[in-house]
Amino acid sequence: MYISDLFKKDRPAFTFEVFPPKKTSPIESIYGTLDELAKLNPDFISVTYGAGGSYADSKTCKIASDIQEKYGIMSVAHLSCIYNSKEDIDMILEDLKNHGIKNILALRGDKNPDFPIQTDFRYASDLIEYIKEVSGDDFHISGACYPEGHMQAESLEDDIKKLKIKVRAGATHLISQLFFDNTYFYKFQDKARMIGINVPIEAGIMPVSNKSQIERMVWMCGASIPVRLNVILQKYGDKPDDLREAGIEYAINQIEDLLDNGVDGIHLYTMNNPYIAGKITEAVRQML
Repeated sequence: MYISDLFKKDRPAFTFEVFPPKKTSPIESIYGTLDELAKLNPDFISVTYGAGGSYADSKTCKIASDIQEKYGIMSVAHLSCIYNSKEDIDMILEDLKNHGIKNILALRGDKNPDFPIQTDFRYASDLIEYIKEVSGDDFHISGACYPEGHMQAESLEDDIKKLKIKVRAGATHLISQLFFDNTYFYKFQDKARMIGINVPIEAGIMPVSNKSQIERMVWMCGASIPVRLNVILQKYGDKPDDLREAGIEYAINQIEDLLDNGVDGIHLYTMNNPYIAGKITEAVRQML
């Protein structure tokens, strides 16, 4: 099944992201998490790529394959390109195909000074165009988008123009970076629609459960923390259980507002935490 089939349904999509175990951890360590997440029956589960662009160490393909074969849930394999040559991508695509993976989230990848950057692909749009060129319709291709603009973009408008290049290259579904203020998402979505980006856009929601972790992620991706969330962080920053529950409530309120405003889908960054995913799913199922 392709992701494009998912958006033919008469309700918003509800999907998860997981990340593979670290290089030093056995792959089996993720299956307890997947056992619990599978019970929540998301529309698909995406699997992130290896740190620094290392496909060999990422375990992405194996996990994505098992999500489909063992749990019967559609999976999406993340694939980044700036550390891969065309020959590398050819090998990866063949591996994904041999494992029955039909859906790819095509990414540029975060720059890491510890890894040499290849020259075949400069942007995610280059990767998308190449996948279409060599694989035709063998894969459904998703792309990433940034409600507050990519950190390296000149402006939100400039970033959205580059997003349109991704869509023209072959991305037929978009997943947004995390955000905590829905007004940014609505502004971004309106601008994207105005310039002819009409593919489904899923809103990426990151539940807050750890103060230092979320501050680090916000610093890395350029998302802003609204006043209401900052109050929560300051109030419960040293009370992990209270922060977790407040973060779940904040995410549920975000999702409720998004659904009320006709969002195409919700992509939940689970951080491999079944408890948080379960509490949010329980609330979301009552809204769908």
